[in-house]
Amino acid sequence: MKRFFLLLTAFFTVVSLTQAQNKSVLIIGLDGFSAEGFKAAKHPNLDRLFADGILSLSTRPVMPSITLPNWTSHLTGSGPEEHGVTANDWTLEKHSLKALQTDAEGYYPSIFKILKAEYPNAKTAYYYNWKELIYPINKKYLDEVYFEAQDQYKQSYAKAFDFLQRNRSNPTLVYLYSVHTDHAGHGFGWMGPEYIKAIEDADVEIGILVEKLKSAGLYQKMHILLITDHGGIKKGHGGVSAAEMEVPWAITGPKVRKGGLTTSFNSNKNTSLVLAKIFGLKKLPAVWTGTIPEGVFK
Repeated sequence: MKRFFLLLTAFFTVVSLTQAQNKSVLIIGLDGFSAEGFKAAKHPNLDRLFADGILSLSTRPVMPSITLPNWTSHLTGSGPEEHGVTANDWTLEKHSLKALQTDAEGYYPSIFKILKAEYPNAKTAYYYNWKELIYPINKKYLDEVYFEAQDQYKQSYAKAFDFLQRNRSNPTLVYLYSVHTDHAGHGFGWMGPEYIKAIEDADVEIGILVEKLKSAGLYQKMHILLITDHGGIKKGHGGVSAAEMEVPWAITGPKVRKGGLTTSFNSNKNTSLVLAKIFGLKKLPAVWTGTIPEGVFK
């Protein structure tokens, strides 16, 4: 009987690992991308990409509506009150609020850590062009990290494609971020022509990347998310206006309902819970406070 249960356990372990194989998720992050900006800009590639999925234009950033707390919330399933990243000047060595939980190196548990713990063969990558962004994330759980300077992002998109293609037989999570949209808002004003152009330029590159994924046979089984951190008003953000506190959030993929525009409550801290659901992760940190938004999955 004992041998039977051991065999049964081994069987379900193999089934679980097999189900995780070939699951890949691409997270496209555009900094400072407001719901207003989404409505005003032309983005035919994003429109086509998420036509078979879910789009929210009323997702709420965590507070304060600034960069580092919100991207950390996306990737840790928690708010600043839990992960302790309350400002853009946060560092591991110097911060005001202690996190509720940390690993041996002092980092709050990220989705990369949780994925690696359950699927050691998972491959993870992190591409970014704002240097402080990665500070709250433990790099030991990342297989590839690439920083692109001076607001450039096209090389990151190319590297993300190569990584996904190279690791197509493994569970794969890729985070592909650009700050150029936010910097256009700060430099020229949110909703100004330069800001709108920054969104539309990103849409072109997203379209090129999606076509490459389709040609390589990667797209059909892939989940893709579009996320951001906050909106903006005039040349800044950090407040509680609708322009700052309403942002787009979108997802498409095999497990996702074709629901179109949704008004269901959503928060930036929900993203990692959605990722965990896609990968079938069971052992989530008790300190994570995000939830899975209603109506996302089939």
